[in-house]
Amino acid sequence: MAFYDVALASPSKDVSPLSVFPSNITPKPENAVTIAVSSRVLFRTEREQKVFEQKGVEEYLQYQVEHENEPFAPGPAFPFVKALETVNSRLREMYPQSEELFDIVLVTYNHAHVGIRLINTINHHNLFIERFCMTGGSSPIGYLKAWHTNLYLSADAEKVREALAEGIAAATMFMPEKLTEVSESQLRVAFDGDAVLFSDESERIFKAHGLDKFFEHEREHEDTLLDHGPLKGFLEALGKLQKKFYAKGHRLDCPIRTYLVTARSAASSGIRALKTLRAWGLEIDEALFLAGAPKGPMLEKIRPHIYFDDQMFHVEGAAEMGTVAAHVPYGIAQKQPCKKSTNA
Repeated sequence: MAFYDVALASPSKDVSPLSVFPSNITPKPENAVTIAVSSRVLFRTEREQKVFEQKGVEEYLQYQVEHENEPFAPGPAFPFVKALETVNSRLREMYPQSEELFDIVLVTYNHAHVGIRLINTINHHNLFIERFCMTGGSSPIGYLKAWHTNLYLSADAEKVREALAEGIAAATMFMPEKLTEVSESQLRVAFDGDAVLFSDESERIFKAHGLDKFFEHEREHEDTLLDHGPLKGFLEALGKLQKKFYAKGHRLDCPIRTYLVTARSAASSGIRALKTLRAWGLEIDEALFLAGAPKGPMLEKIRPHIYFDDQMFHVEGAAEMGTVAAHVPYGIAQKQPCKKSTNA
């Protein structure tokens, strides 16, 4: 039996949800930036996971019913979701009737009995969930497509790969060894470049022929745009919301900030990446070209709510320093062995 995945919808902050998110202006999926989040990354469910694995589904369901009034603790995706709510609150102040908002959709393939505890937990943490879909063990991917999902975050690597294969931006989240305090007023999202925002074309050259050939290839093709990667669409969606703040004179205090954190070198291979982003009409607030240096220390300074990378080496390095990192299992790097990591 496939275990529970969850995805979720929320607008406001520290006030009654119904007072700020009336049903008559609930965003339609085609207008919203839809984020799907697994319960195993939104909340801490390790104890329940062990009950399921060791005692089976019936004991698991009984355990959940017996503990349904005990809220789950926040998981690695929780600060990210709260930051989405903060952005929504600002957007509603400026555009009261707009449907261009973050919509977090809760999709779980748990039994309905477990839904009671999830709803109690959502209410306890003052999260507003507009859409909650329990699939009873079947794959949630079809529902994600129906909701026009812009990003799917899960603890289930197989479901993430399935989503990517269907053209849905997706990543596997991990619990860092320590949690770094993040901003409560600004959503910060950091991206790797190759095989995340861009295709893995250049990374394939590096893996096959080495660094010198990679530099040569990038110089020869600096005016040739890179193809898009699996998370390009999510960056576009963030940019669309950023422009709503810019239009009201809030570029300098925009509550969304994006970062490119790449192992590329600026002079020898960075220009192609920047030209590609410019040609796509996408803005990155900060670009860090590390020339192979570790990403963890830079991410510790940025303190993003989430960082996306296609290589587990960088995901693990970020997590060791307290950054909530998500693995994008796409491209040539997935053929490289990596050490075992603790899944959230």
